[in-house]
Amino acid sequence: MNKADSERMAGILEAMGYSEATEELDADLVLYNTCTIRDNAEQKVYSYLGRQAQRKRNNPNLTLVVAGCVAQQEGESLLRRVPELDLVMGPQHANRLETLLRQVHSGQQVVATEEHHILEDITTARRDSTICGWVNVIYGCNERCTYCVVPSVRGQEQSRLPAAIRLEMEGLAAQGYREITLLGQNIDAYGRDLPGITPEGRREHTLTDLLHHVHDVQGIERIRFATSHPRYFTERLIEACADLPKLCEHFHIPFQSGDNDVLKAMARGYTIERYRRIIDRIRERMPDASLSADVIVGFPGETDAQYRRTLDLIEEIGFDQVNTAAYSPRPNTPAASWTNQLSEEVKVARLKEINALVERCARERNARYAGRTEEVLAEGVNPKDPSQLMGRTRTNRLTFFAAMAADGQRFRPGDLVNVRIDAVRSFSLSGTPLSEQN
Repeated sequence: MNKADSERMAGILEAMGYSEATEELDADLVLYNTCTIRDNAEQKVYSYLGRQAQRKRNNPNLTLVVAGCVAQQEGESLLRRVPELDLVMGPQHANRLETLLRQVHSGQQVVATEEHHILEDITTARRDSTICGWVNVIYGCNERCTYCVVPSVRGQEQSRLPAAIRLEMEGLAAQGYREITLLGQNIDAYGRDLPGITPEGRREHTLTDLLHHVHDVQGIERIRFATSHPRYFTERLIEACADLPKLCEHFHIPFQSGDNDVLKAMARGYTIERYRRIIDRIRERMPDASLSADVIVGFPGETDAQYRRTLDLIEEIGFDQVNTAAYSPRPNTPAASWTNQLSEEVKVARLKEINALVERCARERNARYAGRTEEVLAEGVNPKDPSQLMGRTRTNRLTFFAAMAADGQRFRPGDLVNVRIDAVRSFSLSGTPLSEQN
């Protein structure tokens, strides 16, 4: 989500006449788009700002901006901590960057963190890829997980209209994009805030309905979506993913803990039994689907036995990838004030152990690709080897292969290439491209 916000703000700056500086310390305008989901990400912001504040004292014409979740969380207190800042703006204000900068250029020091309805985006993002594009479908989050700061910094759920989403996808297809990832903090909640009931008595606008609505956009070959919540992951959605050919067989469904009591303390709203049923149904309908997830270790009060249940779940399900994190207390979240916090030593030890398990499981899951032929969308040149292209399988495995086939056929970014997988690693594959491609 932050990546998509950054691309939109970069597009606004370019439309205003700015061009990207080659070095951070040479720029006339510096904008940090920030994350506050964990403390270490937040602390990096202050490290960067210290250097820029020193520059600003020597160069008053430097424009210094902090955007994103740290800006929303800290608001005016950021100005007290770093008085050299010109603009502090929360993520709901990303589309208003030009208007806010005009206020700065008129001599104001601006803080934009008030609740704001996100207007339909008419800006042009400066996208880092010409092959794969992000499309926001819902902003914000209405959940209240006890560890999570996202709802307080990204605001209430705001779904975009299906017609606007399809129009953006058609525009990207016209520019040559081949893959779209639909984005939402809690994407399965899409449409809850939109009016409309079907004759069958269900909500008219759901993620499943949206997938059907955009599936036939000409030129788009692949569609992904993230991030899902087990509480709202439905049978209809699984059926749509199995039936619609452009939907990739990759699901990112965070489970956060393998213990029901910890999940209850987290206010996640589901049980491990429900999570297993979702995974079983996905594998029943799409046996080769890849599964990734997020997990937190060291949550307040987590016992060793509860932590071991998380390890057992990872082993049992056999995830293709798991993003791991040690619990980090965040401001204005219930869990941050609880007295049963675990020591950093325990959290670090658990994180180290679970990371080793995650890597082993990923390597074991990747082994199934050895010798198979996989369709890979070439996304770009391998920066470590210009003779190779890199891209991803439908199941989201990063894959490297030669830019030229044995018969001399050359492949380029944007091509769908059949690749015979020759080498398997924990988090990537390598293979040989085969001729006669799409």
